[in-house]
Amino acid sequence: MERSVDAVVIGAGHHGLVAAALLADAGWDVAVFDGRPVPGGAVAHRHVDGFVVDEFSSCYPLGMASPVLRDLDLEDHGLTWADHRPALVHVADGTDAEGSVVAATAEDTAVALDADHPGDGDAWLALVSGWRRVREPLIAALLTDWPPVRPGARLLRTLGGSGLLDFARFALLPSDRMGQEWFGGGRARDLLAGNAMHADVSPLAPVSGLMGFIMTMLAQDVGFPAPRGGAGHLAGALAARARAAGAVVHLESPVAGISVTAGRADGVRLADGTTVRARRAVLADVSATALYRALLPADAVPSGLLRRLDRFAWDPPTLKLNLRLDAPMPWRAARAAGATVVHAGHSSRGLVTWHAEIATGRVPARAFALVGQMTTADASRSPAGTESLWAYTHLPRSGPAGAARSLDTLEALFDDLAPGWRALERGRWVQTPADLHAADPNLVDGALGSGTTQLFQQGPWRPLTGLGGPLTHVEGLYLSSAATHPGGGVHGGAGYSAARAALRGARWWSRPVGRATTRAQRWLQRRDPDF
Repeated sequence: MERSVDAVVIGAGHHGLVAAALLADAGWDVAVFDGRPVPGGAVAHRHVDGFVVDEFSSCYPLGMASPVLRDLDLEDHGLTWADHRPALVHVADGTDAEGSVVAATAEDTAVALDADHPGDGDAWLALVSGWRRVREPLIAALLTDWPPVRPGARLLRTLGGSGLLDFARFALLPSDRMGQEWFGGGRARDLLAGNAMHADVSPLAPVSGLMGFIMTMLAQDVGFPAPRGGAGHLAGALAARARAAGAVVHLESPVAGISVTAGRADGVRLADGTTVRARRAVLADVSATALYRALLPADAVPSGLLRRLDRFAWDPPTLKLNLRLDAPMPWRAARAAGATVVHAGHSSRGLVTWHAEIATGRVPARAFALVGQMTTADASRSPAGTESLWAYTHLPRSGPAGAARSLDTLEALFDDLAPGWRALERGRWVQTPADLHAADPNLVDGALGSGTTQLFQQGPWRPLTGLGGPLTHVEGLYLSSAATHPGGGVHGGAGYSAARAALRGARWWSRPVGRATTRAQRWLQRRDPDF
């Protein structure tokens, strides 16, 4: 069998669905193919014993703030957000009777931080004020443009020359240093450090501070919202939006390969043998390794690219524990009981050691976990009086033994911070790194970020030197996953960038520039790296 469309999108993850919707909006005939039985990739949920359990991700502050998702009007296609406050509480150890809180308002957070250390409240309000100044151009730089020339110009107009230099220094700070420069007390520093751990950059490494700043300010600004009724409702709204625009989404239809003719991607081969021709573009919402090592013909991938791909660094594996509880988690820290998300297990300084242990191949003796209390956030997630709760932690690449040990340390952490929780357990679902990978091939070995977010693998080095955006060395082929700028998170940025690049590439006046860019990419990737 053979059919023909303007564009094929490989993968119905949220980036793929965003790209499909935007291309269909432009009048293109778009077909999306995905091997899973439901759309969304790592944005999905299931029903278990009357509980809603998110399979992968849950809370989407970047999604709420994203101009990409906002402009798709997903609320018209069934999405409702649950925005419960306080969004976040950080609990370092069992001696903390309160917890460090990002409260409903910046002023309330400032009061709580000032009680910990006089002056930290004013510092918090100053940080929030700075965030409000840079929020729009900064988010635009992350999610809508690569390279971020126009957002950078907006930042310059907003901050001025010296202000932009100060902000550049601020953005490069390690989270540990940022906490020390801005705050005198432990609670504010813990909030920054805990939020930085949503990425995989060491608290002592550049840009971890920016990660912590963005996530902490989003917690204050938009909260940690979740789709009401389960994460899959966000994916369902994206699929409905793409279909409303005219895209056709094919599920349980895995793609086996991409066809390349005379240096141009011109279609795909499905696992069932069907051939689908792409008149204009192929967009791949897949991992970098899947695209270059599995989907493309071997003779279409230059040796220099493969050498660079050998150096591609994954973020650490993840272990996720999903609990069905007969009552809310019995936290010692009073504020934690009412929070959507709890960062649990270490202070800001303890996180330095925790991260170093993972980086050096050891399972930390004490876990650090991100905990989502989904019924607290959204009462529809489980029967009244119960809690649908998940916790995840990172571990070194140590196989099944490391996963088992990490589960033990996670349970011991709850014993310390919420004694008596075991008596409330009605059921559980443990997802090891291997389980996560099997459920979604983009989560390679349980890596949630599609590759490390450390500075050496960002911007023009993500995923490979010279391929920082969606363009590849193959004409008409665009990488539209978190393997490209800006990386992990549910925000639609990679899908948006890939769709825009494909639309530009199809315009006759853009073709000479596009072809020159492709040739430059091809020349670069043929060369073996010198360093």
